[in-house]
Amino acid sequence: MRHMKTTKINVMHLAVYLVLCLFLTVALSACGSTQETEAESTSSDGQTEAANSPITEYSMDYLDTFIQISLYDTQDRSILEHCFEIIESYEDRLSRTLEGTEIYELNETGSVEVEDDVRELLEYGLYYSGLTDGVFDITVEPITSLWDFKAENPQLPDAEELAEAVKHVDYTKLHIDGNTVTLEDPESGVDLGAIAKGYIADQVKEYLVSEGVESAIINLGGNVLCVGHKPDGTPFNVGLQYPFGARDDLIAVVEIDDFSVVTSGIDQRNFTIDGVLYHHILNTETGYPVDNNLLSVTIISEKSVDGDGLSTTCFALGLDKGMELIDSIDGVYAAFVTDDYEIHYSEGFEDHIQVRDSQ
Repeated sequence: MRHMKTTKINVMHLAVYLVLCLFLTVALSACGSTQETEAESTSSDGQTEAANSPITEYSMDYLDTFIQISLYDTQDRSILEHCFEIIESYEDRLSRTLEGTEIYELNETGSVEVEDDVRELLEYGLYYSGLTDGVFDITVEPITSLWDFKAENPQLPDAEELAEAVKHVDYTKLHIDGNTVTLEDPESGVDLGAIAKGYIADQVKEYLVSEGVESAIINLGGNVLCVGHKPDGTPFNVGLQYPFGARDDLIAVVEIDDFSVVTSGIDQRNFTIDGVLYHHILNTETGYPVDNNLLSVTIISEKSVDGDGLSTTCFALGLDKGMELIDSIDGVYAAFVTDDYEIHYSEGFEDHIQVRDSQ
């Protein structure tokens, strides 16, 4: 097994999730007070202009999450606007709850013709489902439909209904033949929530690159994907944050150049009943939240879809099996946070991705 570096954390809050620390002119106070030099670029008409102030758009309208996209080497807002059109178009086709989407129709009718990109995403989902023999399973909809982590007064699912639902979670019953997708079990259903944001982020990046953008940040609810580096040639900075704390309560700052950073953890969607915390990463065998002493998993990878799939997969597998999986994949790095206040880094997380003290 690959060497793991373990770091003790003497704090109350343990799990990690992502906030974006974009150091362009002045570093955010939480991540240091380093003054960085202003970058400049030359426009098409030969005029030099400051490149340290990106054009940025925010939204809470899509994917049930906060979205932020910043472009650093262009002032063309039409490019920025089209990024959100791409995101909206995918939500209109991938949501399991919006009537008329390809996934909704698949779950309702058991068979549907999909576009090439939806087929590709389903194939990613089946790949990660097979990688774990169903510990990660995109046919988890019978379970997820019984949980509501956004309810004003959340309730636990009925135990008997949950026990029945787990019988219909089986990725081997999902078949893809060309662009025809079929569910063999009429009581089964697909939920792409654990992998869709990463795939969509990759598609937005692909579009930006096609438009000549070489410096940008895509943040889909904590799925952070970098296009290139900052205009001055230095990496972007992504903060690893303690959960439930302030935005500037960081464990470390990871310097990223053209990579993705994705975290799955217990603090992202949860509720508490009778002193017990219930979170959204569900055990496909029991239907209840995974309970394996992990609080979060952060994945650094080239593609965000891989980071999305692997963060959930490794969380569900647990520390030992999750780290073993990361050991077997080149170019992917992980940080696991356990409930004994320790961070466990995979080999290469610090060697190839620079991590520095956030103070």
